[in-house]
Amino acid sequence: MSFGEKIASIMERPGQDPVTKDEVPWWMKYAGRGVGTIGGFFAILLGAWGCVGIIMGSVSALIAGMWQMVAGFLVIIIEAPCCCLFIDFVQNLSDWVDRKPYWQRAAVYCLIALPAIILDAGLGTIFGSGLIFATGIIYGLMSLGKKGSRPDLAGMTSPGVGSPQGPPPPSSDHHTTLMEDPDVWRPT
Repeated sequence: MSFGEKIASIMERPGQDPVTKDEVPWWMKYAGRGVGTIGGFFAILLGAWGCVGIIMGSVSALIAGMWQMVAGFLVIIIEAPCCCLFIDFVQNLSDWVDRKPYWQRAAVYCLIALPAIILDAGLGTIFGSGLIFATGIIYGLMSLGKKGSRPDLAGMTSPGVGSPQGPPPPSSDHHTTLMEDPDVWRPT
């Protein structure tokens, strides 16, 4: 058993299928969970710090801080349900979200991170909501899937892919435009 497999077995969630159904690397899954969990904690802490801005009379800082705290709590509920065992529905919500495609989770994380930054672009708000946004980006990359193998990528760039005759040879005249080149396909 390799070191990566040992870490993966330690980090498994209860009731999780040991065989992965998608082709996302294990380190990327744990990077998403880790950045989401840490980002959620920082978002809550920095959101509470941002709420102190009401002392200076900044209502937008108060609203942004409250939004950031709610967003951080939502991310912690989804990514680390073990941190919220005192709430009954957390494990069910986390399991329901885990069954959704990665792109939906990415879209939700990116969307809930933006309002706090728009309302108050302070350093704490940018850092706390930025970590939530980074979690969304990681899940967005996970939704793209696995990169193709070298032979697959080389086969896609070979001549003849996409057209039965292959691409036209390059013109020796550098001043030729697409309309003047007789080898370029034109609609009939």
